[in-house]
Amino acid sequence: MRPVRQISNIIMGLSMRKSQRIHCVAAAVAVLALSACGQKAPQGGAMPPAEVGVVTVTPSAVAVINELPGRLEGVRTAEVRARVEGIVLSRNYTEGGEVKAGQVLFRIDPAPYQAQLASAKAQLERAEANAVSARQKAERYKPLVAANAVSKQEFDDAVAAAGQANADIAAAKAAVTTAQINLGYTTVTAPISGRVGRALVTEGALVGKGEATKLTVVEQVDPIWVTFTQPAAEVARLRRAIETGQVKGVNGGARVHLFPEAGDREYGQTGKLLFTDMTVDPTTGSITLRAEFPNAKRELLSGTFVRVKIEQGVDENALTVPQRALIRTAQGASVMVVGADGKVAVVPVKAPQAIDDRWIITEGLKGGEKVIVEGLQKVQPGAPAKAVPFQAPKTASTPATQG
Repeated sequence: MRPVRQISNIIMGLSMRKSQRIHCVAAAVAVLALSACGQKAPQGGAMPPAEVGVVTVTPSAVAVINELPGRLEGVRTAEVRARVEGIVLSRNYTEGGEVKAGQVLFRIDPAPYQAQLASAKAQLERAEANAVSARQKAERYKPLVAANAVSKQEFDDAVAAAGQANADIAAAKAAVTTAQINLGYTTVTAPISGRVGRALVTEGALVGKGEATKLTVVEQVDPIWVTFTQPAAEVARLRRAIETGQVKGVNGGARVHLFPEAGDREYGQTGKLLFTDMTVDPTTGSITLRAEFPNAKRELLSGTFVRVKIEQGVDENALTVPQRALIRTAQGASVMVVGADGKVAVVPVKAPQAIDDRWIITEGLKGGEKVIVEGLQKVQPGAPAKAVPFQAPKTASTPATQG
């Protein structure tokens, strides 16, 4: 048994010596690798501070722009209605086309009104004939009453009959005028120039019976209006800022930019603000505004919902940060900054409005802070960070609206 134990001990010793030689070789290789790369092993396991991209907040002039929903409507809208009763004989325009004021749109059967006019003229002639006889009788009685050849009563009756005949003439003339007006209403014309809509009646329809039947609509859409609303609180805040000098008002009135609801493409021409309502809608707390846009090519259609951006002033000392730098949570908005000690800190801010790709900061920053834009996920509040200037990626983007 002793020889067997001796052999086993010898084998175990050889294995241990072989394992030690392998570990020594591995350690030597690691040292040579570090020496070859010119690097030193980190002491104590400390990691270098994370590198973050920052922008330095500086005051700049920014246009005060509000984006609001609106709706297009024609400058003038006229409903064309049948003002007399009758059968529609013809439609004399192209639906959806342009018409001039006074252009014939519909014709209603004029025969009944022609007959009424002829009857009124006959009544006028009869009244005029009766008036001649009454006047002559009164003139003949005048010298006779002076000679007591006729009584005073008979003379007064003759004068009264002459006056009544004159009144009959006036009434007959009014009836003739009324008949002429009604006959004219059988030719329905455009009250204004503009684009005419579809016909709401067809030939052969009876219109005007008991009510003024609506036939079509004419709208003037060049220029065209856009009506929109703005919260009264925003209007009041802007007015206070202009009065205190914090914001400079726009000279010559506010400019309005129009964006069709279908996309982000801006309408080719800038509009002008016409008026701001002086009353607040009690249900929404908003004030109504109206702007005017040229529409020579008829690209804008009445009734379309659109978006507008209205330039209402210029803030000469606005503080802004890129949108990607702002952090919004349930507690509010904040940004992360690299302080003078090289450590990261969270700063609560108020950012009520965005202009293009930047947020306007109204509270929380004073200027000069280094706000982290890139690398937010690599740092924590209180941790050290290496601040480097942020380089925005060069990508094609829409030009910013100028103030």
